[in-house]
Amino acid sequence: MAVLFEPYSLKGVTLKNRVVMSPMCQYSAEVDGQINAWHFVHLGARALYGVGLILVEATSVQSCGRLSTHDVGLWSDLHIERLAKLVEFVHAQGAKIGIQLAHAGRKAQPGDEPIVGPTEVPFSDRYAIPHALTPEEIQEVTRDFVRAAQRAVKAGFDVIELHAAHGYLLQQFLSPLSNWRTDHYGGSEQNRLRFPLEVLQEIKRVLPPPMPLFVRVSAVEYTSEGYGLEEMIRFCHAFKEAGADLIDVSSGGATPAAVNDYPGYQVPYARRIRQEVEIPTMAVGILGSPALSEAVLASGDADLVAQGRALLRNPAWVMEAARELNAVTEVLVPRQYGRAFPGWPRLER
Repeated sequence: MAVLFEPYSLKGVTLKNRVVMSPMCQYSAEVDGQINAWHFVHLGARALYGVGLILVEATSVQSCGRLSTHDVGLWSDLHIERLAKLVEFVHAQGAKIGIQLAHAGRKAQPGDEPIVGPTEVPFSDRYAIPHALTPEEIQEVTRDFVRAAQRAVKAGFDVIELHAAHGYLLQQFLSPLSNWRTDHYGGSEQNRLRFPLEVLQEIKRVLPPPMPLFVRVSAVEYTSEGYGLEEMIRFCHAFKEAGADLIDVSSGGATPAAVNDYPGYQVPYARRIRQEVEIPTMAVGILGSPALSEAVLASGDADLVAQGRALLRNPAWVMEAARELNAVTEVLVPRQYGRAFPGWPRLER
């Protein structure tokens, strides 16, 4: 059996394979943060075609934390019902589903609402100057992360991912590029870690014990003024101790710095974190070659592989990977599509 199609268990959740749909913003939600028919088709199609774990795009815990006025939200109980219906459909296809909780901080563009950050330092000259959060406001953001996590549990999600990457609010506090605070939330490595760690700890307290908590990180910042991999490894040790179950390893995003990307360019970061922190990792970043994804897993560089643009281009990527890796018998095809896949085992639902 190809490792890509082996089941994977983490706490109380078992995935039917190691393929994860990476959370990708669609900028297609209603202005009140509600998902709509687009999200049902977009996410549901990948569940139909065999992805093991679907991750819903960055979902804002505060309306002011959206990257656009059409981002998905979970800052209100009113968001639960539609998300629960999406969860129900994905589960019916034999897939698991998670949601990525996020706050864009100084990178937010939520229309007329003011934006916030660790300090009054904009992301670039094209972005507004953020309001520097007071300690009391930081605690309120933490509470909103927790409330969003509780709503995700009510909606029936299998996994929660905490977004601490790509230059969003939690990474903004981790990074010396954006965190110039002089109080106990800034300055030293320990102080810069404080807010993301508090969010993680408080979310962990309200999750059912079998529910895994992922953390997405940017392993490096691609500039000498930012943090590097060694510091991120120390951050990940703290995340693990606070209850993180898996690290989703990406990179960059804190500044507009250019990235020299190529197939598998972030895999070495996932490997180092997995080895040195002794925690499961997910690799991501131009892993659309089935052979490359299989090699990442087979060599022990990561436990899961996330596909982003490859799944945008081809919802049936899992099927093509199964053919390429001679693993056809390991993938169930919905009975409604059976005529297109003669000889494949069927999902009778």
